[in-house]
Amino acid sequence: MKKMFFASVMALSLLSCRENKSDNSPADNVIDNSDALVSGSLKSYRDDEVTVNRIYFKLIKNDKHLTALNTKIVDTFEETEKTLAVYKNILNISTSYYQDAHQQTKSITDSLVRQQVEKEITASSNRYDLKIKNIREYMDLISKNKENLTSLYTTFKIRKTLPEIEKYQNAHPLQKDSLDHSINKQNRLLEELKNLR
Repeated sequence: MKKMFFASVMALSLLSCRENKSDNSPADNVIDNSDALVSGSLKSYRDDEVTVNRIYFKLIKNDKHLTALNTKIVDTFEETEKTLAVYKNILNISTSYYQDAHQQTKSITDSLVRQQVEKEITASSNRYDLKIKNIREYMDLISKNKENLTSLYTTFKIRKTLPEIEKYQNAHPLQKDSLDHSINKQNRLLEELKNLR
């Protein structure tokens, strides 16, 4: 089994080498010119997939303006997340308290006392909601701005990397000659096997 696998890998390697020999000129694209494909910095965590971000970061590596822009965006996202985490934690503690208080009122056996306590909890919760109304609006605005920043930056990265993938495609035109050869070989072998008795 290992020998068959090794043989098929070797055959594919030879075929791909034969097809690429026709283009001896050095490729003028980030993907081929990158030693990162070998070292792995352009590789995704899944196999050898080249992604928009991997090409983009290789592309901007020597562009100080774009590197500074990327750093500014990343720093802003990190700072925003830290700030929101503090506020969310405080709000979650209050929410958790009110939920627990309502849950615990179920153990109060006197129905009039239980109703009174539930009203007090609800009144306290409503007062707090009014107090933090502006805070929640600001948090929502920050989240919306983050979505817009992500959307615009993603658009920019895709537009910046599309020419690179097209250069790569042009540097590696696919011909069907080797595929035809493989299909013919397979068909001959299939016929041979059908005729065996």
